[in-house]
Amino acid sequence: MQITVETFVEAPIAAVWRAYTTPEEIQQWNAASDDWHTTHAAVDLRVGGEFTSRMEAKDGSAGFDFAGAYTHIVPHELIAYAFGDRHATVTFKASGSGVQVSVTFDAETENPAELQRQGWQAILDRFKRHVRAAR
Repeated sequence: MQITVETFVEAPIAAVWRAYTTPEEIQQWNAASDDWHTTHAAVDLRVGGEFTSRMEAKDGSAGFDFAGAYTHIVPHELIAYAFGDRHATVTFKASGSGVQVSVTFDAETENPAELQRQGWQAILDRFKRHVRAAR
C-alpha cells in the first residue's frame, strides 16, 4: 500500500528545493513533533547517491536512522528514493505563489497506515513552516 501526504509552500521553487535537499536545512525541519529532532543529516543528491538522517527524542529516550539511496532525480521537480525494501517519491510542482510538495511512500507493516500518514504529514507540515520562516 502507498500513502501520499501533501502541502503547498508559498515560496519560490529554488528555496523549497534547497530546504528539502540541504543537510543543514533538513536538520531544522525533519521531525514529526517538537520533542524530536534530527541531529545529523547527509545528502549525496545524485542517482545512486545515499542519504541519511538521525532522528532522536530530545530527552534521549529513543532514536533511529533513516537512510536510503536516490533512484531518480529531476532538479526542482522530482526525487525518488529507496529505503530498505520500500520506495518513496517526492514531487515539486511550482504554480502561482508557491510549490505543491507531494510525498508518496510505501507503507510499512508494523504500524497502522493512518499513524504513518499522520507522522509523515507532520514532518511535511514542519517543512512548510521552516520554509515560510526562512523567507
